[in-house]
Amino acid sequence: MQDPIKFDLEFPIQASPTLLYQHIATPSGMSEWFADNVNSRGEYFKFIWDGQEEKAKIIKRVSGERARFQWDYDEDTKKYFELRIEVDEITKDVSLMITDYGDDDDEVEEQKMFWENQVSALKKVLGSS
Repeated sequence: MQDPIKFDLEFPIQASPTLLYQHIATPSGMSEWFADNVNSRGEYFKFIWDGQEEKAKIIKRVSGERARFQWDYDEDTKKYFELRIEVDEITKDVSLMITDYGDDDDEVEEQKMFWENQVSALKKVLGSS
């Protein structure tokens, strides 16, 4: 079996880093754009789409900067997805950086489309579109 393919995406976001962080690292914020509903119990987040549940563990969180999750079905792999905020030191432009993995080129393309759709919803929530 081949190694998973890591990819990174960058989305400019017109919002304060503090507000953006609330939307990428908290269940209430993520339920506004990422999934239909998001709950957490300790370090585990439960994401619900169309009645289907997926569970992920938050494996790294840096307040105001990033949240890294690992799906429960990926726990024996190095795969994760990370939402990271970057602020340009000169222009102060804010970007949401996303790191994710796919098992093959087709899955990578599907994941990229998924993230583009989800971030489009996030921008609408933030008034950034």
